[in-house]
Formats: sequence, C-alpha cells, structure tokens
Amino acid sequence: MLSVRRRSINSLSVATRYTIGSGFVITALAVTLIALLIPVDKFGARTAAAAAAGRPAAEDDGAGILSTAYGPLTPADRDFVRKVRLAGLWELPAGRQAQQRGTRPAIRTAGEHLVEGHTELDRQVIQVGQALGIDLPNQPSEQQQDWLSQLTRAKGDEYERLFVQLLRRAHGKVFALLAQVRAQTKNSMVRALATSANTTVLDHITVLEDSGLVDFDALADTTPAPASPPPPSPVRPTK
Repeated sequence: MLSVRRRSINSLSVATRYTIGSGFVITALAVTLIALLIPVDKFGARTAAAAAAGRPAAEDDGAGILSTAYGPLTPADRDFVRKVRLAGLWELPAGRQAQQRGTRPAIRTAGEHLVEGHTELDRQVIQVGQALGIDLPNQPSEQQQDWLSQLTRAKGDEYERLFVQLLRRAHGKVFALLAQVRAQTKNSMVRALATSANTTVLDHITVLEDSGLVDFDALADTTPAPASPPPPSPVRPTK
C-alpha cells in the first residue's frame, strides 16, 4: 500500500513539473510577443499624432541611433536633413522659373528669395550630410516632380496663384517640422541646420504671403491642388 502511494506521488510530481514547465514557455512567448508589438504600436501612435498635427511624419531608415562627434544622430535627425535637401531640389527650380515667368513684381521677388535661400541652405545641408555620413537624395520626390510639372503647364495668372499656393503650403509643413527637430535633437550640427532653415523658411513664407495670393482656407488640405483657374475672358466677335 505504501509503495502504491509513493508511485502516485512520483507520478503527480512529474505531471506537475511538466505543467509548470509548459507554463514558463507560454509565459515567455507571450512576453516576447508583447515586446515586439509595443514599439510598433508606439511608432504608429507617433505617426498618427504627427499627421493629426499637420507635420510630416519622420521616416525611420532602420539605422537606429548613431554616435557622432556632434552628438547622437537619430532616425528623425537623418530624416529631417534629407527633407531639407529634398526641399531645395524642387524649390530652387521653382524659384528660377518664377523669376523668369512672373509678371507681378511680388512673384519675381519671391522667386529671388527662394533661389538665394535654398542655394545657401543646400550648401549647408550637403556639408552636414557629409560630416554625419547621411546619404542625401539627388532628385525631387515624385510628388515634388508633379508640383513642378503643374507649374510648367500653368500659364499667366493661374501660374502665379499656383506657384504661391504650392510653395506656401510646402513651407508651412516644413516650418512645423523645424520647430520639433530644433527642440528635440541632441546633435549640434542638426540643431544648427534647423536654426538656419527656420530663418530661411520664415523668410520664404513672408514673401509668398506678401504677394496677396495665398488662399489660407485651402492651406488645410492634405495635398496641394492646382489653384482655381481665372474666369474665362469674354469672347470677342471676329471681324
């Protein structure tokens, strides 16, 4: 009888140990899954918050936080530097075009400010990219190329209104990003670039608004759209 009891106890002990071991495995898998999901959820929340605030969401290049002589370099820092470079790649040709095609003095002045500002800013961003080892784009994005195509196709008053609206909206979005990067970056070179870009972008916003052509109600749209064409001219009778 005693022998039977011992066998029963031993059998129960093995079953209990198996159950406990299985429980540990399941718990470990659950903890791992939660650890994997939390960063994704937080990143999604940050992206949604940026979109809701009208700021361009930072793109993560997957390189993580890098140590440099100028301080830590985050994915958001690198994304900002690339966005400054991209801005110049389409705003420089847009500014040159406005200098040539603008009929209003205010449009030609805005084009001049765009060219001067982004020529200097582009020089700075290339230096920052080289110093920090950031690969920079060499051509505008597809969206920026589309904006340039819209400007090329537009004529007369439609062109000038479209120029002002596209450039003012783009500068407004970058302006919001500048404040965020300037406040949060721990990299001295990125901070200096953000400070310089802030001055340049504010100047461009000012001269664009001085044209009197900004449609402020339309600036809240997510995607820049062509300005409304002017009303058709009265048809003149042929002689």
